[in-house]
Amino acid sequence: MLAQQRQSAILELIRQRGGVRVSHLVSRFGVSDMTIRRDLEVLAERGLVDKVHGGATLAGPGSAEEPGFAAKSIRQQAEKRAIVERAAGLVEPGMAIALSAGTTTAALAARLADVRGLTVVTNSIPVADALYQNPRADQTVVLTGGIRTPSDALTGPVAEAAIAALNVDLLFLGVHGMSPRTGFTTPNLLEAAVNRRLIGAARRLVVLADHTKWETIGIATIAPLEEADLLITDAGLPPDGRRQIGEQVGELIVVDVD
Repeated sequence: MLAQQRQSAILELIRQRGGVRVSHLVSRFGVSDMTIRRDLEVLAERGLVDKVHGGATLAGPGSAEEPGFAAKSIRQQAEKRAIVERAAGLVEPGMAIALSAGTTTAALAARLADVRGLTVVTNSIPVADALYQNPRADQTVVLTGGIRTPSDALTGPVAEAAIAALNVDLLFLGVHGMSPRTGFTTPNLLEAAVNRRLIGAARRLVVLADHTKWETIGIATIAPLEEADLLITDAGLPPDGRRQIGEQVGELIVVDVD
C-alpha cells in the first residue's frame, strides 16, 4: 500500500471512530511505529487530525461537535490518572456517589471497584461497565436509562426522571470545557440537562477537568464555576487559569503529573 493510500485509510478510520491509537494502526497496516507517526504528522500538517499522546483525533471540533468516548480516552492519560488518584481519596465506604459520563469518571469508577458498601449512580455506560467488570456483593450500581450519546452517556427524560428521585453524597462531574464566562460546558444539549439533574441530586459537587478543558467552550452550559465545591485539575493549568478558577470555585486542587 502506498503512503497516500494508507494515510487516506487512516483518516477514514479516525472519522469513523473519532480517534485511533498508534499501536492499533501499526497492527492494522503492518508497518512500523515510525511510519504511522509520519503518516499522522502528514495528516496533522494538512489540518485533518490533531496528534495526541499515543494516537490522533479529528481536528478542529466546534462548540457543538462531540468526540466519541474512544477518541477522548486517549487524550491526557497521565493527567487523568493523577486527577483520578486524588479524587478517589474523597470516597469513603458506605457512601452514595454519582459519576457523570466521561473518560475521567470512567477511570475513577475502575479505581473505586474495591470500595466496600458503595452505591454508584451514573448515566454512563463505560462507568457502569468498569464497576461490573469487578463486581462486589456489597456495591450497588444504578444505571439510568435514556438516549445514548456519542460519549456513551444516557440522556433525555428517562435519565432525568431516574435521577430526580435520588440523593447522593458526592457527584464527580466530567466536563468538556470550562471558562469564567461560560462556566462548565458540554457539546451536547441533552447531556447538559442530565448533568444539571445530577448536580441537583448531590450534596457536594466535585468537577474533574484536566488543563486542556480551560477556555474550551461547548454549546451548553452545565453550571457556573462557582457552583463547584471542589475542582481537581493538573499542573498544566496556566497561572491565569488557576487564579480565575481559584477565585470562583469552593476549592481548587492542582495535582502534579508524573
